Amino acid sequence: MYQLHIANKNYSSWSLRPWLLLSELGIPFEEQLVTFAQGSGSSWQVFRAFSPNGKVPCLHDGERVVWDSLAIVEYLADRHVDVWPSDPDARAWARCAAAEMHAGFAALRNQCGMNCGLRIHLPDALPAALHADVSRIDELWGEGLTRFGGPFLAGVKFGAVDAFFAPVAFRIQTYGLNLGAASMAYVRRVLALPGMQRWYAAALQESWRDEEHETEAQQSGRVWQDLRVPTA
Repeated sequence: MYQLHIANKNYSSWSLRPWLLLSELGIPFEEQLVTFAQGSGSSWQVFRAFSPNGKVPCLHDGERVVWDSLAIVEYLADRHVDVWPSDPDARAWARCAAAEMHAGFAALRNQCGMNCGLRIHLPDALPAALHADVSRIDELWGEGLTRFGGPFLAGVKFGAVDAFFAPVAFRIQTYGLNLGAASMAYVRRVLALPGMQRWYAAALQESWRDEEHETEAQQSGRVWQDLRVPTA
């Protein structure tokens, strides 16, 4: 059985991607959660025990180790159906969109880090780079939903491209980001997925706090609600 090494569910957007894909496709796996280590760069030493690049997620399949979320998804696609769409046009688009998410949207990542349990008011005027990222996501989602008919980005079935954008759904919920009607309806569908509900419930139950992630949240805007259990 696969072993998937991840970090804190409240913070780790990269871990969410393969975890959600495995969960929604019904592929059996064992979760191995290791919390972030306090102090900048400290997690690298801890994660090196199971991940060659000292980062999460990392998939173990027996003696074989697969690191990086995109590599994990492609590894799974070689072994399981429905990771990518069967239609060639939808599959090509889904791979491009997932790769764009994997490599881009730096302003969204840096200014709106994933913190599932918080609700944060951003400044009324978003920084230009963040506004551009949000607009591009709205455009990209609208293209996929329109072109392939929904309800998911590349057609009727949930797949890897949806898993790659699932952390964005949590960010929209946390920061109150506004997209077009079709995109917001898609966000609600993603947040309602059984796997997303389980991830979110577990994130709220984490009493451990990472100082670096918490500082980033405080700097992004005004925290007006914390839904997590109290710190241990």
